[in-house]
Parts: sequence; C-alpha cells; structure tokens
Amino acid sequence: MRMARPSSRNYSNNHSNFWPWRRTTTTGSTTSELSEIMSMARKGGMAEWMSCVRRKIHANPELAFQEHETSRLVRHELDRLHIPYRYPLAQTGIRALIGTGKSPFVALRADMDALPIQEAVEWEHKSKNAGKMHACGHDAHVAMLLGAARILKAREANLKGTVILLFQPAEEAGNGAKRMIEDGALQDVEAIFGLHVSHLLPTGSIGSRTGATLAGCGFFKAVIQGAGGNVVLAASATVISLQGIVSRESDPLDSQVVSVTFFKSGRDDLDGGAPLQVEFGGTVRAFSRKNFQRLFKRIEEVILAQSKVYRCSATVDFFGNSDAIYPPVVNNDEIYKHMKKAAVDLVGTTNFHDVQPLMGAEDFAFYSEVVPATFFYIGIRNETLGSVHTAHSPQFIVDENALPVGAAAHATIAERYLNER
Repeated sequence: MRMARPSSRNYSNNHSNFWPWRRTTTTGSTTSELSEIMSMARKGGMAEWMSCVRRKIHANPELAFQEHETSRLVRHELDRLHIPYRYPLAQTGIRALIGTGKSPFVALRADMDALPIQEAVEWEHKSKNAGKMHACGHDAHVAMLLGAARILKAREANLKGTVILLFQPAEEAGNGAKRMIEDGALQDVEAIFGLHVSHLLPTGSIGSRTGATLAGCGFFKAVIQGAGGNVVLAASATVISLQGIVSRESDPLDSQVVSVTFFKSGRDDLDGGAPLQVEFGGTVRAFSRKNFQRLFKRIEEVILAQSKVYRCSATVDFFGNSDAIYPPVVNNDEIYKHMKKAAVDLVGTTNFHDVQPLMGAEDFAFYSEVVPATFFYIGIRNETLGSVHTAHSPQFIVDENALPVGAAAHATIAERYLNER
C-alpha cells in the first residue's frame, strides 16, 4: 500500500473485546461457541503453521517482480494441499483454484512484495536481505490466504462454485494487479475480495466501509525554464499557487491532496549565478476519478499560467504511460454488505468497525474497476507486543494472533458468497 500521512485516529476497544471467539451479547455475557471455520483456523497447529509461513517470508523479503522465493514457497504449500494453480502470471504471480471448477467464481487476493526499507526490529526472524523489509504486512497477507486455502480445501465439498486465490507481485511498485489482470487473473471472476492488516484496529477485529475506501494516487513533475532570476521566482509563485487548488477550489468534505515534495534548481553553489531551469513535483490524491482528473487539469493550468506571468515556459509530466498512477479503491455496495455480514457473524458486532477513508493507495483498485470488489482490514494493534507502528515504518510489527482471523475471514466470505449466490 502506498502510504500517505497516517491518521491519528484508531478504533481500539477495551482489550477484553479483542478476540472474536469471545463474542459479547447485548447483556455483556460471553459465549464459547465458535464457528467451524474459525475453529479450523485456530486448531490443529493451523495458527502455528501460518506463523511459520509468515516468518519464512518475512526473513527473506523480495521487491516487486522479484518474489521468486516467496512464489516458490506458495507453490510448495499449494502442492502439499493438492490445490491446482497456474503459474506464472505477472512474472511471479499465481492463480490457484478450489471448488467445482465451474461458475460462480469468486476471487481472494494477497500481495507478496516487500519494501526497500532497512528493518529496525530486532527479532529472530528479522530480514536477512539488507535494505529490504516486509514493512506493510504482505508476508501476513500471504500466510492468511494460504490459511484460507487450507480451510477451503478441507471444505471443498461444501463449495457451490469456485474460489480463485490470487498471489500477486508488485503491489508497492509496478502495478502488479494490472499485470495480473492482463494475464487472465480475473477470467470468469464475478467478485473479488482483498484484505490488509491495520495498526489502527485492535487485533481480532475487522474493519471496512462502503464506497471510496482508499485514495487514487498520482504524481507530477514540472520543469520551468527562463532567463535570470525569473525562473526561481516563477517556480516559487507556482508552488504557492498550487496550494490553493485544494484549499480554495475543492469541497472541504471531500478530501483531496496536492503536495509538492521536491524542488530543484540545478545549482548548489552560492556564487550568485542564477539558474535557467527549475524542476519540482509531488503527489496527487483523491477519492474519485472525476476529482483525480480535475486536479491534474488544474495543476497543469496553474503551472503553465504562473510561468507565463514571469515570462518563463513550462512543461508538466503526469507519468500517464508509467506505473505511477493508481485509481481509487471503491467498495461495491452489495459486495461490501456481503463482506460485512460474514465478518460480523465471524467476529461479532463489537469487533467490526466502520472505518474512515484513508489517503493511502492500493493497486487492488485495478481489480475493483473490472469486477465488483471490496477491500477490508484485519486489526493487528497490540500495544503490549509493540504492534502499533504504521505501515512502511522500519519498526513495523505484526501481531500474529491476527493470522487466524484473516484466514477465517477470507474463507467465510468466499464460501458464503458461493453458497448464497
């Protein structure tokens, strides 16, 4: 997930309500009854197996389209479970199949890539690859989806259709989802679900929302050219004017971002020589394609107009032909309702949270533009364990008690979708 500045808001409840197998009734009493799927996720060494898988992946993080060992591990586990699959998609991706092999088809997705970050957490399974780390929880996502695969395979006779498991490379960089789609990942699929761990939600809980869930993300780079000191003045005035696009032209209840993140004149000396060119650029985020395109249009208009005021020329690049642009993640209303009902039945009403939209971006958005989709969160916040750091932090920690919840959520949502279709 491409992160923006994290919100300070979290949804932590009293720790006594962290665990979905301790559901509370309206009178506050607890029950000992567990769903069969949650029981499978927790018993018989399943949780320990998922932790082992996650730790192996965590110790050997691989960047976008380089997930060769991770992919090999996934295929090994699928072979052990006698689950057929197609490989490769998008270089290292996998499309596995459980069920009848006939319609309806529903997909579950996990991303596999790590980040170019040096891990700062000292533990037995710390990254062995210098400058690389699973700092966004993708190792946990793979373990959860493999756990769901194990559950669904054991319950295959109950499936009235086919579950497609997508193990995807390059979420962080490279638009792996887009490449997976191009290679046939969504063939025959009529709905897809994806999850992400969240330090904002307590371990054992699930969260999501209908509609816009994660922002679209894009970038821009401007080059202003001119004579003498005019070019620096033009660029400075342009940067200031760009700040008014959101603050003066956008709906304050519809969050948007235009942020300049670098400014370069091409000179680092102090001899008084004036540069003839200035480069600057930044990021753009919005929760709808309409607003996304409007921001791009206004950024270009402001840069060209302000440059002309100071008798300079300008060019603007939005990297439209690259992998730099992610559309917003928009949860389909009906698919969201299905996910929420399954999640509430699994973890209880008090452990399901209606979350706020986040400015982070996710290439799951490409799936959601092709078929009805819903993206949801699995809580990992546990202050005792230190699982409180935002994704993309070198101190990022996953509370592995969340792994059975993610596996059970995947399996429950997929099985119910097929059987209630």
